[in-house]
Amino acid sequence: MRSRWALRVGRAFDGARFRPGGATVVVEGERVVGVEDASFALPGDVPVTDVAGTLLPGLVDCHVHLVGSGSFPGTPGSLEWAGGAAADAVDAVVVASLREQVAAGVTTVRDLGDVAYRALSHRGRHAEGLPRVVAAGPPVTTPQGHCWFLGGAVDVHDPGALDRAVAERVEHGVDLVKVMASGGFLTPGSDQLGAQFEAAHLRCLVDRVHAAGLRVVAHSHSVVGAEVALAAGVDGIEHFTCLAPGGAHAPEALLDRVAAADVTVCPTLGNDPSRFPPVSAMPPHILQMLERLGISDRDEHFARVAAGSLRLREHGIRVVSGLDAGAMPAKPHGHLWRSVAELVRGGWPVDEALATATSVAAADCGVEAGRLAAGRLADLLVVDGDVAADVTALSRPSAVWVGGVAVMR
Repeated sequence: MRSRWALRVGRAFDGARFRPGGATVVVEGERVVGVEDASFALPGDVPVTDVAGTLLPGLVDCHVHLVGSGSFPGTPGSLEWAGGAAADAVDAVVVASLREQVAAGVTTVRDLGDVAYRALSHRGRHAEGLPRVVAAGPPVTTPQGHCWFLGGAVDVHDPGALDRAVAERVEHGVDLVKVMASGGFLTPGSDQLGAQFEAAHLRCLVDRVHAAGLRVVAHSHSVVGAEVALAAGVDGIEHFTCLAPGGAHAPEALLDRVAAADVTVCPTLGNDPSRFPPVSAMPPHILQMLERLGISDRDEHFARVAAGSLRLREHGIRVVSGLDAGAMPAKPHGHLWRSVAELVRGGWPVDEALATATSVAAADCGVEAGRLAAGRLADLLVVDGDVAADVTALSRPSAVWVGGVAVMR
């Protein structure tokens, strides 16, 4: 018979709300079997550990790239490098990325862009103390389109190309499909303000993925790309930056349609400012795009983006948090807390912001985690401090369990 054990803490967030009486969480095997107030008297045969700080469900990062280490574009550890690297070298980066994530209290990651389906081979390693992995494989894109170097380019003018792309992903056992609806900053020559697919072609892809019983999420930085993705019936939109000439702003009508369609948005907020390259080192195509958008002050731009995230909440749009970890230097693995902190900075209540990286995120990824509740997976995180008063306490993990297995104590 599996033994039971318990954690007792004076402060706890259960995935939806802060528990005023703290929590006593009882674990058996890989599952939580009971959650009571901190004052609850346990049977004498159940060992209990008192912990300081705040107890939460393990965090869920809904947008990562495990094959990238956040290196500067084109250098070892970047996504471009991964596109041509040997499998063992890519696998080493994936494992290092997973270790960085779990050390930061992230117990589930959703990989939305690998190469040769390498991330999929690292699913099911949570018994080793690594995060759970939900993976999409190489993103579907256009020839020379955003992230074409990851191997997912399809020519829609080639009869059967979309069918083959979906069949290949189904054969590899992906958990969902990612498609590039617009260009991206990492790919010179791609159009961040336009759409990479016509709505009819994207609709064909979505229909085939749905027929296979899978979901589709679309990368989109542009208003045009978001409109096309929405018209095609995608299940989620990543970034949702809503760029157009003159800046970034989501039209009210678009927000209304996203909410009505029950589409999930992952705004990929958060950056480590210390890891931003100097302006002199930025690729020319990025400098040109920033000038085209009228972005001259980086900090002011990110403050506006954070404030703009509140409009998603006001429209009732389902929001999940993901950092885009591994894609670029300012997006390192293990920094999902920055995404949550940006929501709070933008005006979100702390409990709702935390839910985007716990209960709401877990549900969107199809993982039975994200809650301190009986029957849920015992993916647990203790951080140093009172998260309700200071959300940056998320950056100070002191203990992590994945499926009841202690990773850090």
